[in-house]
Parts: sequence; C-alpha cells; structure tokens
Amino acid sequence: MISRILARASQGEAISPADAYALLTADYPVQALQQAADHLRRTLVGDPVSYVVNRNINFTNICEQHCGFCAFRRDAGQPGSYWLTPEQIIAKVQAAVQQGATEICMQGGLNPQARRHGTTLGYYQHLVALIKTTAPQVHLHAFSPQEIQFISRQDGVSIAYVLRALQDAGLDSMPGTAAEILVDEVRRVICPEKIDTETWLGIVREAHRMGIPTTSTMLCGHIETPAQQVAHLERLRALQQETGGFTEFILLPFVGAQAPAPLRRRVGRDQPDLQATLKLTAVARLFLGRWVQHHQPSWVKLGLDGAVQALQWGCDDIGGTLMEEHITTMAGAKGGTAKTVAELQAAITRIGRPYWQRTTLYQPCQQPANLIG
Repeated sequence: MISRILARASQGEAISPADAYALLTADYPVQALQQAADHLRRTLVGDPVSYVVNRNINFTNICEQHCGFCAFRRDAGQPGSYWLTPEQIIAKVQAAVQQGATEICMQGGLNPQARRHGTTLGYYQHLVALIKTTAPQVHLHAFSPQEIQFISRQDGVSIAYVLRALQDAGLDSMPGTAAEILVDEVRRVICPEKIDTETWLGIVREAHRMGIPTTSTMLCGHIETPAQQVAHLERLRALQQETGGFTEFILLPFVGAQAPAPLRRRVGRDQPDLQATLKLTAVARLFLGRWVQHHQPSWVKLGLDGAVQALQWGCDDIGGTLMEEHITTMAGAKGGTAKTVAELQAAITRIGRPYWQRTTLYQPCQQPANLIG
C-alpha cells in the first residue's frame, strides 16, 4: 500500500488524508518517502534552491495573550519588554537596504497600548508608512492573521476593512503564522486566547481574495497527533485549491528550552526532533503536491545543517537572511539569528544544488544573476 501511495504522490497525483496518515505512521523504509518527496520537488520546481535577502523586525514583545509555547511575550513594564520607536524601525530598515534586502518581514505582540495612537489600525498604518517612506522599493511582508483580528477587534471594524486599509497603505503580503495547528482541540491547549481555526482560514481567504498573498505554516512537534497534522495539511490544501494564494509552506518545529513550563514538561523535549521533522516535511510536500510548489525549512529552529537536510526531503527554498530574529531565539533555539548570503549559498552548494536569489513572491531579483551551476 505504501509503495502505491508514494508512486502516485511522487508523480503529483493527489493523495487522501488517509494516505498521508499512513505515510506518517506506517512501518516502512523512510528512504522511500524521502526519495518520493525529492522526486516531486525536482519535477515541480527543479534543483535550484532559492533564498531571499530580508530583515525581520519584531516591533514589540508586549502582548495581551499567553500562548503555551511562547517565550517572547512580555507585559508592559515587565523586565525585558520593549516597543521599538519609529526612529529605531527606520534605522533597521535603512541598514537592511544597505545590505541588499528586498523584503522587510514584520510581526509583533498584540500590544493594547497601540490604541494610544488614536486607533489600533492607525498605528499599524503608521508602521507601514514608516517602512514604505524609508524604502519604497522594499516588499513589506507583515502582520499575521492574529494581528489582523486584533486590529479588527480593538477598533470594531471588519477584517476586510483592516486588510484593505493596510493594503492601501503599502502592505504587500502576509506571513501565514498564528496557524499553529489548525485543529481547535489542540489550539484550546497551546493557544486558547488565539483565533480559532475557522477565523484563521477566513482571514487568509479574505486576504487572498483581495490579492494579498500569504505563506502557510505549521507549528509541529508538541502535543499534536499525526492525525491532527494531516487535518492541518488538509485545511491548507483545500484553501489553496480554492484561492491559490499561498506562496509557500513552512514547517516550524517546536522549540521549548525557554518556553512556559507546562507545555515544555508535557512535550518533554527542548529542541526539535530532526528525523520526525524531516518525515513530516516529506509528507507535507507530497500531500500539498502541485498546489503548493515552494517548501521552506526553518534554519532558525533546525540549525543550518538541519535545514540543508530538509532540502533533500522536499524543500526547495532555504529562507531568508533575517538579519535578526527574536521570537524563536528567546525560546532557546540554537540556529542563530542571522545568516549572510554567503553562508546560505555555501550551505546549498554543500549538497551540489544551484542557488538563486528570489523576491518574496518567488521571482528572480532584478540584480546580477545569482544562479550558479
């Protein structure tokens, strides 16, 4: 049975949730799974591995929510809390542009104090304006579905109104974070204050309808079961078949070294299980199939060596330079906070694959060619 599933999936045929569950749980040589995922990756997007030169800006860690996996959040006034000033944000954007960044990725905590600027939406529009005024040519990839709902709730306006206002201000695309596991039974344990599954899907659907592309993600390796992992992938695939708005899929394995104690104790592991992550990486590639062409590992969570291994299990993109990273690092990740272009290129070259520099939307950068043989 497994060999038949792999044969179909490796050719880009749709496999069922039951098939995906079997691939995750059955006893069979895992090399066959790796080879099938790698074959499909090669068929869909070829051998070149992409990367993006970007800067990550987490503009505040003050947050009203208390997610069970988060070591980043702080209360206002608590030691270690921060809220970047406009001048600090501008300086970070300017430094990123000087280093060749084509993307600014920006997310932050749900800071109720944002309303002191008049409206919460007004503050977020101000963030967009800061970046677009400083660097009009940079692609702004910002604000999770959870942040969009936070603005909507704070100001009493619709999701569509928030999305349109931010798009008009200069928002180019959104990270598909805050998805965690799109199964409410799990969400009630690890992030009970977050939006539920249908709200997340609804916000992303609305963004896609408006022409705002998003990534898609999964937080894995905590309390979720294989069946729940498949349910998450099934919901992503169905939405992508409807809208076509996902640019990529990113697997985010749980890092718990500094996470809140209850979930950390329940998981019983501080760092990701690399082999389990690679297996899920391959199944995600096969299940999402031709609908989601680009797959990216997290070098922040897996380390660069782990991310390079994931490139051989179905991934075709190694992510961005980031230049700084706080959310995962504060959870105790060992992958680091920044990579240079040379480091990413060297890592890709180690496995004999060519590399190319992409834009956020997977177009070649209008810069000297970075594709090598």
